[in-house]
Amino acid sequence: MEEHVIDQSVPPPVQGEEEHPSLALANSAMALPGGHTIDLLGSPAQTNQWLTRRGLAPVDAGVREMCAAQLRSLREQIRSLFAARADGVPALPAAVAAVNDAMTRVPTAPLLRWDEKTGPYRTAPHPTTAIVDLALATLAADAADLLTSPDAERLTACGSPPCNRFLLRHGRRQWCSTRCGDRARAARAYARRSGGG
Repeated sequence: MEEHVIDQSVPPPVQGEEEHPSLALANSAMALPGGHTIDLLGSPAQTNQWLTRRGLAPVDAGVREMCAAQLRSLREQIRSLFAARADGVPALPAAVAAVNDAMTRVPTAPLLRWDEKTGPYRTAPHPTTAIVDLALATLAADAADLLTSPDAERLTACGSPPCNRFLLRHGRRQWCSTRCGDRARAARAYARRSGGG
């Protein structure tokens, strides 16, 4: 029941989240008006559900708190990198190191296998115990790809405080959602009416 309430208040995905799961990860903790927050990785079950929705873990992966904490930690490092890129400032070396560590923790090259009946094939090695490590590597690699791609020029933070989500700007749009855009326009209109700006 609690899950249903949370889902109702979650803003829709932002521009770029479908193509870049690292952007979805960065936006999985949201600040809302009135000092409220939503953390889509707040519990192991929520983390498992988030990973499953993105094809990064099976429904029955049985994510534990330690794994959920690793994902939340990577989220903060990726948020730090996205903020540095959006603001045009140097990244924290620890954030770069965390992303590189996550990318190199598991083999990402599909390895050669040989089946007695069907012969040679290639597959990525990821035993069940490494599901979260593989998800971390995939998300970290996506963040590195995004930060080094032409899309990085469009990476920006939502322009409607207190929202803390990132998006890939499309045209002049500077908000992550219609809700944030309406809130920002209403705040500007109020400031003009009250003589505050």
